[in-house]
Amino acid sequence: MAKLIEFDTERLLLRQWNDADLGPFAALNADPAVMQFYPAPLSRTESDAMANRCQSLITERGWGLWAVEKKDIHEFIGYVGLHIPASELPFSPCVEVGWRLAAEHWGKGFATEAARGALRTGFESLALPEIVSFTSIGNLRSRAVMERLGMWQTDESFEHPAIPVGSTLRKHCLYRLSRDQWLEHVAGGR
Repeated sequence: MAKLIEFDTERLLLRQWNDADLGPFAALNADPAVMQFYPAPLSRTESDAMANRCQSLITERGWGLWAVEKKDIHEFIGYVGLHIPASELPFSPCVEVGWRLAAEHWGKGFATEAARGALRTGFESLALPEIVSFTSIGNLRSRAVMERLGMWQTDESFEHPAIPVGSTLRKHCLYRLSRDQWLEHVAGGR
């Protein structure tokens, strides 16, 4: 078991998961708007299993896809964090930054704020050499977050192996950010 990493940003707390997160997490995973760029919404059983995996990986490594809580009202709003993808991707091995927030919290800068904190943790505490992010080509909201984070889009589009062949969601774009780029450009603008 690794030392647990948790941190806060101006408005958010990124922390280990707890049982109270399961209900709101299931609700956002069942929301068709939230799951628009995933193969399908998740059942309660699938959602709980995902939360348990996130919690276990944080326990094991000390970091992962953290539960995100709004500090002012102590409300769970989704997850943001760092993850080692299970699928074999053309650019594996890698660590990705990712997020999934309840729709009512979109458009308020929470994903960018929390992901910036996750990048800081990855580059400054974990000394990762690079962090990537990827999404379905049509997911313009997530791509905008990646760009606000200072990540750059590569020419390396790929077919995500976990998405069924023939799905319009299968083609993904890849964004990258190196530790040197973070330290030189992004970290200075905190």
